[in-house]
Amino acid sequence: MRDRAVGAYLGLAVGDALGATVEFMTPREIADRYGVHKHIVGGGWLKLKAGAVTDDTTMTLALGEAILAHDGQVVPEACARAFDAWMRAKPVDIGNTVRRNLIAWRRTGDPVAPESEHDAGNGAAMRLLPVALATFGLPPEAIAAANRAQAHVTHHNRLSDAACECLIALIHAGLAGRPTDALRAIDMLFTRHPVFVPPERRVDNPSAYIVDTVHAVVQTLGEHDDFEAGLVDVVNRGGDADTTGAIVGMLMGARIGRRGIPQRWLAALDPATHAACRLQAIRLASCVSRR
Repeated sequence: MRDRAVGAYLGLAVGDALGATVEFMTPREIADRYGVHKHIVGGGWLKLKAGAVTDDTTMTLALGEAILAHDGQVVPEACARAFDAWMRAKPVDIGNTVRRNLIAWRRTGDPVAPESEHDAGNGAAMRLLPVALATFGLPPEAIAAANRAQAHVTHHNRLSDAACECLIALIHAGLAGRPTDALRAIDMLFTRHPVFVPPERRVDNPSAYIVDTVHAVVQTLGEHDDFEAGLVDVVNRGGDADTTGAIVGMLMGARIGRRGIPQRWLAALDPATHAACRLQAIRLASCVSRR
């Protein structure tokens, strides 16, 4: 459990750092510039240092600290405060939906954003890893409630909720070593929301729309068992590559553990980020073991 939890966190950060370099590029642009992009080199539109991460990882860490401060409980007001403090610290990147709804929270004090069909982005999905660890072993209704507590601060949308709950189930399946549970969770998502069924064509240049994100992630997971091959595949699709990279990284990291992540990528990751991810994963895993 502990090794797989650490693997999920480091997989997220590595996928974020690798994908950030090619975020908003098309597959052709990536191929022209890098051939096959497979090294953590920084740069990209954010002009990051090699090994630096984006809002996918930093928002995850902010959420994890809020959960740990409440003994493993996901408290909406605590999530809102944590996200607001994160935004006030001037992160390197922030999504429009996140910014808009956090500003609204400052005005209203309500940690539940109004339900909106326009808030079906992937911002709640990219940061849900600490919720998945904190709810490991809990019944489905408790897991769904915990996800909504963090997601609805900024993304109150049925498609976002459905995707998040599926991703949490996939992380749980990885942590438990139960691949059939993962297949069942994906089938359930497709049955309840057919819009998530990927097209037969390869999904390139996925946007931040949660449906596009899930299409790219599910296709990648269906084609690769190897962590490196899967992560290289998804980030070279371009588009919102830091987030698709982060999600594939955390899902595959939860299944294979830290030892399955290429050492060259771990060595390239910003040391402070590496340490923060490892420590938070261990602390959340300890919360589960004490339950």
